[in-house]
Amino acid sequence: MGKSIVDVLFGSKQEKDLKALLPLLHEINKKESWALSLRKEDFPAYTEQFKQRYSRGEPLDSMLVDAYAIVREAARRTIGERLFDVQLLGGIVLHQGKIMEMKTGEGKTLSSVTAAYLNSITGKGVHVVTVNDYLAERDAEWMGPIYSYLGVSVGVILSQMDNEGRKEAYSKDITYGTNNEFGFDYLRDNMRFDLSEKVQRGHHYCIIDEIDSILIDEARTPLIISGPAEDDTSKYYEVNRLVSELEECSKDPQTGEYPEYPEGDYKIDEKSKRITFTDQGINRIEQLLLKRGLIRDTLFTDENFEYIHYFTQGLKAHKLFHRDTDYVVQDGQVQIVDEFTGRILYGRRYSDGLHQAIEAKEGIKIARRNRTLATITFQNYFRMYDKISGMTGTAATEAREFSKIYNLDVVVVPTNLPMIRNDEDDVIYLNEDYKYKAICNEIERVHKKGQPVLVGTISIEKSERLSSMLQKRGIRHEVLNAKNHAREALIIAEAGGKGSVTIATNMAGRGTDIKLGGNPEYRARKKCGTEASIDEFKKALREELPGWQKDYEDVKNLGGLYVLGTERHESRRIDNQLRGRSGRQGDPGVSRFFISLDDDLMRLFGGENFKSFMTKVGMREEEPIFHPWINKSIERAQSRVEERNYEIRKHLLEYDDVLNEQRKFIYSKRDEILEDDNLKIRVLDATEEILENIIEDFDNKRRGGETDSGAFFEKLKDNFFYTPGINEEELSRLPAEKIKEIILNDLKLAIEDKADRVGEEIFNSFIRFEYLKNIDSRWQDHLENLEALREAVYLRAYGQKNPLLEYKLEGFQIFDELIQNIRTSIARKINKVQIRAREVSYERAIPQGIHANHTAIGQFAGSSAGDGNGSPTAGTSPVGVQIKRTQPKVGRNDPCPCGSGKKYKHCCGR
Repeated sequence: MGKSIVDVLFGSKQEKDLKALLPLLHEINKKESWALSLRKEDFPAYTEQFKQRYSRGEPLDSMLVDAYAIVREAARRTIGERLFDVQLLGGIVLHQGKIMEMKTGEGKTLSSVTAAYLNSITGKGVHVVTVNDYLAERDAEWMGPIYSYLGVSVGVILSQMDNEGRKEAYSKDITYGTNNEFGFDYLRDNMRFDLSEKVQRGHHYCIIDEIDSILIDEARTPLIISGPAEDDTSKYYEVNRLVSELEECSKDPQTGEYPEYPEGDYKIDEKSKRITFTDQGINRIEQLLLKRGLIRDTLFTDENFEYIHYFTQGLKAHKLFHRDTDYVVQDGQVQIVDEFTGRILYGRRYSDGLHQAIEAKEGIKIARRNRTLATITFQNYFRMYDKISGMTGTAATEAREFSKIYNLDVVVVPTNLPMIRNDEDDVIYLNEDYKYKAICNEIERVHKKGQPVLVGTISIEKSERLSSMLQKRGIRHEVLNAKNHAREALIIAEAGGKGSVTIATNMAGRGTDIKLGGNPEYRARKKCGTEASIDEFKKALREELPGWQKDYEDVKNLGGLYVLGTERHESRRIDNQLRGRSGRQGDPGVSRFFISLDDDLMRLFGGENFKSFMTKVGMREEEPIFHPWINKSIERAQSRVEERNYEIRKHLLEYDDVLNEQRKFIYSKRDEILEDDNLKIRVLDATEEILENIIEDFDNKRRGGETDSGAFFEKLKDNFFYTPGINEEELSRLPAEKIKEIILNDLKLAIEDKADRVGEEIFNSFIRFEYLKNIDSRWQDHLENLEALREAVYLRAYGQKNPLLEYKLEGFQIFDELIQNIRTSIARKINKVQIRAREVSYERAIPQGIHANHTAIGQFAGSSAGDGNGSPTAGTSPVGVQIKRTQPKVGRNDPCPCGSGKKYKHCCGR
């Protein structure tokens, strides 16, 4: 008799993890008969009892067994599903703040209910995070009856919700929503001008569905809230016409690499999507610009050097970003395609001018560039939670990253029924054309016998190429990609039907199970219509079930769903996700990848050398290769890419941690301002600080025999619009402390007078508005400064300096100046304004052009799923305060009257 699974895994981490969980599982199972005996009213009563026990200091762990037992029974009574033991094990893992790896179709959604319920007992809120609005709404509605039966409230955050709707959803015990919406709401909350407008109530516990997708695939993807910035769009068009006159450096025909001193204007790095100019290229750009009259002087002046940026983005648009692969053009707009799912990311834009460069390339109207108003990465957003947990079907391959960056352990939960899917060896071809012919032959072979086929491609372009080839052969099929995502549910619902052929880009449709024989629920809904009652739907479902049961058995006997991958992804995890669409809940299935040495992964990691070798030894292009050595080569290539991507994410996090600490400080100060009912004291403290510096400087010079009373009076005028009632003779003999006392008393009286004129409450609101406006404006400048610093510090490596250390040191200095400037600029403004009472108006202007963006660093920027609804910012003062200018108007390009030496528009005129 063969060894059991436990015997094979003896001593492994998986066995140890399960061994630790089994005693708890046994205790829960012992409670099942007790839970069965409970009356309906007992369930909410136990919830209240748990809350009382927690308030007395009892830990949640002590309530786990009873809580999980009543959740299992509540699920059975409400939605007719009893949690399997493996689902309870998964729920325990989630409560422990770990990642549960559970295979597709095993019931992750139901498994999460136990942990969500138990942690809702604290009253601090539980956030269940999904990857899109459809899944968030579906899961909240699907699991809602269970929570309701237990006396627990549940809400859902959707992208189109207004502020009030969001606030209500966050007030519930358990809130479902997407990672984007949770992150955007956090950023928007920290742009509010009124504490009561905040929607979130803290970050206590979250369960992240598809955690690998959110914390790894999108780890380099910051959430950005942006607004329009001044930009000259004509330069993109001008440069677009010129980039074709530049020549790529020639490569060594033997190695396919650039020589040390290449001939040409620029080099392309496809792996990191970078363009590098040679000295020859820089000179060529300068000549082109001079010839066109776009510049009059050298390229290296401040106003001209930005053309290097325009040319870089223009070349990226032409050489590295391809239509119908990286983006599509719809309705006169460039829409980004998600490289992982193949879906269109509506509203998102590439950042740093790349999107504008692509628009110029495609000959469509260029939209204005956005300026970052607030930003955070998913890495740092989710690390704010007191406890994180997650679930996915594929996490074990990234266990090291989860452990090191998020301090999350991965626990593999066994399947309820044994996995019997057959994962076939890869089939490799020398040439992509022959690979596609072989794929079509295989699809035709499988389709003829009625077995359903799911074909995974990596781009829209390749899915449409394959679709065209199948059409010529007369094979009926469905295409699921970003161009027809609206039909996604319909296509996925029937992807397991007898004889169906479905072509999908990467993981489109993830989160939805593919059932063998098709989906009886969908067929019933289609039959009775969306307006049908529950009873009508149940009747239609009963009528559909016999036919579906026959189709299910037929497909099962044919071998289940055949998953055919047309190309290996750079990550093994993504390949495993595609395979995981087949073989759900003990069903049979087959998976196989068809690969060519022209594929991106192979081409970038040694495919050309191998192709050359195989051609020399007489290998024909149409012959498939089956060899373990090649499979190992592919795995090594994937491992190298995974390692590189991990290092990139780790490296970016080290830099982002600097910004994160500063962001936390700024946001905490914003909260202090929102909560402070006497901001006048802050203004007086800052006023005293400015005055002390002026007097100290004057006193030091006076002791040195230099008494410049004119300069002293000028500084007071510049900072406070104030002239003291003491003459030059008194100024020369009075001690510094006495001078400070006289002037500070006058300034305090002036501020008190302003408060008396409009009332303390209105004056405090006015200071708050100015404070927050100043913080936000300077913080936005700071974000741009740090981004510029991050790009510049890499050059320090040539001087034998550590770029990260340099970034930390300079970033701290810039931030220190920011904090100081915020304090002093507010004090100057409040001292300078002249106020008179008038009718109070609490109307606020609605901000225009604010967008919530989910972007990839250096690539994406622009609007995301969040449309900015409920987003704050302020246009006009929220209080009835009229500011009267007592000095001549200062031009935007004039020297700032504060004496900083900067232009007015870059200083107090912000």
